Amino acid sequence: MLNQEYVKPRLSLVGAGPGDPELITLKGIRALETADVVLYDALANDELLKYVPENVPRIYVGKRAGSHRVAQEDINRLIVSCARQYGHVVRLKGGDPYIFGRGHEEQIYAEQAGIAVSLVPGISSVNAVPALQSIPLTRRGLSESFWVITGTTRKGTISNDVRLAAQSSATIVILMGMSRIEEIQQTFLSFGKADTPVAIIQNGSMPDERVGVSNVREMKTMAAETGLASPAVIIIGEVVALHPAHIAEAVKRELALKAEMHS
Repeated sequence: MLNQEYVKPRLSLVGAGPGDPELITLKGIRALETADVVLYDALANDELLKYVPENVPRIYVGKRAGSHRVAQEDINRLIVSCARQYGHVVRLKGGDPYIFGRGHEEQIYAEQAGIAVSLVPGISSVNAVPALQSIPLTRRGLSESFWVITGTTRKGTISNDVRLAAQSSATIVILMGMSRIEEIQQTFLSFGKADTPVAIIQNGSMPDERVGVSNVREMKTMAAETGLASPAVIIIGEVVALHPAHIAEAVKRELALKAEMHS
């Protein structure tokens, strides 16, 4: 039992990275090593808990698309109560706490309760997952910028930003979009983007990672035929054509065309 007189409540919001446990930062590991209690998410790799001292409580507060096991309001209250009871709370969150991670909401709630908060940024699946598949989000001559969008809003509808993004020439990265893939596809089709390359990467950076590459016209069919599902990152843009599978398919089509011309 901790002596409450010596408990110093504080919160560290730690980004766990996209899934591969080796992609957490050194600062994130040091926070785990000094934790008095850890609250961890579904998308934070369980292997990271090996850095937590043996007798420190580990509390799972995971949420996944369509399955919110613990309400955000309850997590906020739990952070404060744990900080007051134990001291140093490490809130371990998948990716980066500030990118669709609700980390800022947790920070404000804790600070309003008088608890000091520090942030440890994490490597986001936004850029890491495409990069690990040789897809750069920007490339000279192909893409000068990129959009990052949530596919599903808190109301469960498709984000209006998808429609805005579909009108640009930027690379589009959509998180939490698999449940709205048909609406996303139709939005891009409505702006003449049928031939724009698409990649869908499930469980990026993990041993069970799965990848599908096609174009906007075939994206829903491709996802269904390959069984791709959440958690997945959807990348739409000309840079996807740099993916090895896309290049191989383009070469195959070119060779078939040449063979047909000479037959």
